Amino acid sequence: MNTYGFYGLGLIGGSLAKSIRKIDPNCRIIACSRSMDTCRTALNAGLIDDICHGPDDPAYLSCGMIFLCAPAEMNIEALPHIKKVLSSDCILTDVGSVKTPIHEAVEKLGLSSMFIGGHPMAGSEKSGIVNSTDHMFENAYYILTPTDQVSALKLERLRSFVLKLKALPMVLDPRQHDFITAAISHLPHVIAASLVNTVHDLDSEEEYMKTIAAGGFRDITRIASSSPQMWESICVENYSNISKVMDTFLDHMIEARDKMCEGDGGYINRMFEKSRDYRDSFSFESRGPVKKSYRIYCDIIDESGAIATIATVLAVNGISIKNISIIHNRSYEQGALAIEFYEEEPMKQSIALLRHHRYTVWEND
Repeated sequence: MNTYGFYGLGLIGGSLAKSIRKIDPNCRIIACSRSMDTCRTALNAGLIDDICHGPDDPAYLSCGMIFLCAPAEMNIEALPHIKKVLSSDCILTDVGSVKTPIHEAVEKLGLSSMFIGGHPMAGSEKSGIVNSTDHMFENAYYILTPTDQVSALKLERLRSFVLKLKALPMVLDPRQHDFITAAISHLPHVIAASLVNTVHDLDSEEEYMKTIAAGGFRDITRIASSSPQMWESICVENYSNISKVMDTFLDHMIEARDKMCEGDGGYINRMFEKSRDYRDSFSFESRGPVKKSYRIYCDIIDESGAIATIATVLAVNGISIKNISIIHNRSYEQGALAIEFYEEEPMKQSIALLRHHRYTVWEND
């Protein structure tokens, strides 16, 4: 029987535990967390089998894999304690968004032969074990950052485990990882927060900006709802890489501002053309650091019962709706009704159903 250990049971830790229980139902899972209530909730739900009373609990000696899923600074603080309860064949890994600091701590403690950094490129703007799922990692890149001293056998064990999660393992150097995520994950969160704060600072007392905001503004600022504590930690830990990427971004912003002020339409056209072509070359089949949303837009006539009719069509066919809302700003959306789903397959079924009922439907890209 395989035994897995967890230090921390938040969104990612909870989702990992649920995924493990799904793929290996007869396994044993033990855990400790900052909140004893979280552990008791997980225990009562059958998600874990035993509660550990700290990172140096002797129960961890039975684990083949231990996942560090607490905030990054807590993971690092726990390392000297966990070192006391690691069996020789155990794989110690984490799920943090920044890899260099924990790799440095691991090396100082002489744990390099045990540690493989991990970063599942999946998540949500929501936090906590209550928002965890057993399919969080499906089709998501799962970055592995092995140390120079860890064995190829341990790396292959963890890579095989990631494949069982239906995730896509990718092996990177930890410093390379931190630069890449600074560009495609960390800076976008800073930009989203800054854009929201810009509107906040410029809005009138009547809050017209807030009232009208929708479409593109809503989509590119959704991640501004993420955990402030988590992003404080990420930005402080990876400040060097984020600042380098931010310098390039600011250069683009300043040049765009200057060219607009000069009336250089040709530059503006080329800027949007270049970004469109590059963005259209991306593959969005797998989830990146920002969880993909499954949303469609439907044209409806503003009449009594219109929304209820659509909801009934979907409900009768067993399709669950995550969210449904009326669009009052149609600058970026084609339909008056936005419908969001938990998964891609129900979204596709809904498109076919609604089109069969002669509704005009657009899929969110």
